Amino acid sequence: MVDILHRIGVEGSTPEDVYDALTTLDGLTGWWTEQTTGDPGLDGVTEFRFERGGFDMKVVEAVPGRRVLWEVVGGEAEWIGTKIHWDLRQEGPWTVVLFKHEGWREPSEFMHHCSTKWASFLFSLKDFVQNGKGAPAPNDFRIDDWD
Repeated sequence: MVDILHRIGVEGSTPEDVYDALTTLDGLTGWWTEQTTGDPGLDGVTEFRFERGGFDMKVVEAVPGRRVLWEVVGGEAEWIGTKIHWDLRQEGPWTVVLFKHEGWREPSEFMHHCSTKWASFLFSLKDFVQNGKGAPAPNDFRIDDWD
């Protein structure tokens, strides 16, 4: 198994601010995709839709200000059964976000694409929390013809 790993710092925020962006529909539509529906609370399933498909995430862990864990229960076959971790902590004026998308069966070309897209959406999350305006799909940074 292989994982996608990223780390960002969100300046002038608290872990609770980032947690809210990960656990509310307003937050999720503000940085990941405008086409977000469902229940982003513990044991809920949230549907994320994009121009070319989408993903359904079950919230399997939610610790306010500290951690969110999703399990992919619908969408691209390579994503099904993978887990997405959001670990949060305060470091001075920064909230550190440790991101992990774990459980990929192999480092496929699609995984490479997804790693780059996750990085772009993490910058969107950072902008959303810091400045109140992210770049969710369909207004996200386009990286290739798979977008």
